Amino acid sequence: MLTEHDISALDHGRHDDPFGVLGMHVRGAGLWVSAVLHGALGVNVVERSSGKTVATLERMGETAVFSARMGRRRKPFDYLLRVTWPPLRAGDPDWVVDLEDPYRFPPVLGETDAWLLAEGTHLRPFECLGAHPGEMLGVQGTRFAVWAPNARRVSVIGDFNAWDGRRHPMRLRRECGVWELFLPGVGKGALYKFEILTQHGEVLQKADPMAFRAELRPNTASIVQGLPPLHPVRPAMAQANGFDAPISIYEVHLGSWRKADGWRWLSYRELADTLVPYARDMGFTHLELLPVSEHPFDGSWGYQPISLYAPTARHGTPEDFQSFVDAAHAAGLGVILDWVPAHFPSDPHGLANFDGTHLYEYADPKEGFHHDWNTLIYNFGRTEVRNYLVANALYWLERFNVDGLRVDAVASMLYRDYSRPAGQWVPNKFGGRENLEAIDFLRRMNHTVGVQRPGAITIAEESTAFPAVSRPPSADLQSGGLGFHYKWNMGWMHDTLSYMRRDPVHRQFHHNELTFSMMYAYDENFVLPLSHDEVVHGKGSLLSKMPGDRWQQFANLRVYLGYMFSHPGKKLLFMGDEFAQGPEWQSDYSLDWDALLHAPNRGVQRLVRDLNLTYRAHAALHQRDHHPSGFAWITHEDASQSVLAFERKAADSSSLVVLCNFTPTPRPDYRVGVPQGGRWELLINTDDVVYDGSALPLNLSEATPEPAHGRPFSLRLTLPPLACVILRPGA
Repeated sequence: MLTEHDISALDHGRHDDPFGVLGMHVRGAGLWVSAVLHGALGVNVVERSSGKTVATLERMGETAVFSARMGRRRKPFDYLLRVTWPPLRAGDPDWVVDLEDPYRFPPVLGETDAWLLAEGTHLRPFECLGAHPGEMLGVQGTRFAVWAPNARRVSVIGDFNAWDGRRHPMRLRRECGVWELFLPGVGKGALYKFEILTQHGEVLQKADPMAFRAELRPNTASIVQGLPPLHPVRPAMAQANGFDAPISIYEVHLGSWRKADGWRWLSYRELADTLVPYARDMGFTHLELLPVSEHPFDGSWGYQPISLYAPTARHGTPEDFQSFVDAAHAAGLGVILDWVPAHFPSDPHGLANFDGTHLYEYADPKEGFHHDWNTLIYNFGRTEVRNYLVANALYWLERFNVDGLRVDAVASMLYRDYSRPAGQWVPNKFGGRENLEAIDFLRRMNHTVGVQRPGAITIAEESTAFPAVSRPPSADLQSGGLGFHYKWNMGWMHDTLSYMRRDPVHRQFHHNELTFSMMYAYDENFVLPLSHDEVVHGKGSLLSKMPGDRWQQFANLRVYLGYMFSHPGKKLLFMGDEFAQGPEWQSDYSLDWDALLHAPNRGVQRLVRDLNLTYRAHAALHQRDHHPSGFAWITHEDASQSVLAFERKAADSSSLVVLCNFTPTPRPDYRVGVPQGGRWELLINTDDVVYDGSALPLNLSEATPEPAHGRPFSLRLTLPPLACVILRPGA
């Protein structure tokens, strides 16, 4: 039955249609069985129903190919291959094992899945691509499928076949470019990769792009792992993520928040027992994790992922990660993941040159190579690539029940000339600099999340003035906004940190750096970020940015935090900022928890907790974050004294008054206009002794009907040095 070409190609792992010749086939008037079994001494065919040997396969010359006609049989039947192998040790007898023949099983992909994959419209390709342990024809094994349309041959290799690509070549589904194979006996925990023979004869070994679990670096294999269970939408998620909700995010790098035994990473379960209650007790509403997708290089902090679908093995298994998310939810915390669809590393086991062609990345380096990060850029114009990424967003939200995604480096996706000199970028079809394909991808991703996972949120890290980032797209997704729920306010972060670095004596000349943010505060739904990017690469810690002596540094940080928590916009603090860590963050080391042995650091930590609780307890501080009716200046003109005063309002018109003094000079008998008369109570004074402040008496008076700052009433108080004071009307 087999030609010399078939035999040679099978023996050398070069056959492009193994299912056409291996397994059981009716040929003419005969029934034939063929197999490739490298290292085998002999092969018999056993009828499963009777247990009888019905044929002995003949070795084809000196090759590993065995084939024979099944006597007088004409109809296919259920069979096993009884294989004789040489002894494992000298002097031992040969050993015999019954094997299921992978080439007797039907296709893995259904017709509908295959055509949806071909169209690039499959909402959940992870349900059919990758490695799925389960049953086929009553036999336990694993279904493998991988998209590699330009390969000559693809094989599954792993610890179950000595990593030999000749043993298990796959079937090509030409309608969608997917290679597939069911491997009996391979189950959860098996190590595997895909060996790809390119059109140019190069042999590549690639991790599974859809792997649900991966080995810990420096190892690079994928691990067979069942698809995580589907979680129903939690009604509480939509409420906690809403535009009128208090959202205070604690941004965390899991590898360096705290080290166990002074050196090792905490596991997901250990983090559930330590990080989760800490964030809850500090009053945060959400945890945001730097990327948890598997990545080969620790120093990338996860921002150069290889296996987008696999939680990093640094902290445990996918089940362990799920336990962490569940613990956060039980504690009332949402979980947001940093997500990286902008680019990927060029490690040889990853997506780069996946099937010998530029499958996932743009082919032209002017489009496909990112010079800043030495990474490759996804080809957003390719439907299958866009589908791969959109599905990954849905995967984390549906399968691990996370509450949202913060999308990294959006600006680098939006512009074709991002960080590129003239002549080193390719204009779009209209001659412009916008990446129209990336814009389409972001709209589709956000639309899909909104429809399929209502209540979940997406947040854009976007540093330019691109319009309508957090506005809905049009119905046809061809225009309108990008569809994010929130956008990081990088302008606020840049301007206010620039102001805070200045000596207070000079701040009066830069008052606009504090007030300018209100000129555009309602253009987007903003999050105010003090993120990890501000405390690395020589930028110093937040505390070290503050001028003055030691007392003034802490006081400056306290007033800044008070201003942040009272300014419109959701809040984000990177770990360590909440207790004024002195050294710059270093990802290889734990946070400096010993700093809490000192009163000023304990004071900042207590202040952040009280700010969080105050922010959450008072609707005026969060309910109308994204509407002009939620904020009103009382005075933004007192630049000579570096004082700001403003009002925050809730939907029921209840209000709070905020005053900030950005100099170390107390302002006695300071008159400020307020919306109503009578007694006003202190909610927060960042100069309070409990925060290690000066404890200067406020001498707060009752509000009397003396107009000031356009308000019908006013009160007097002593504004403490470098302090933020939040007041509410008395009962």
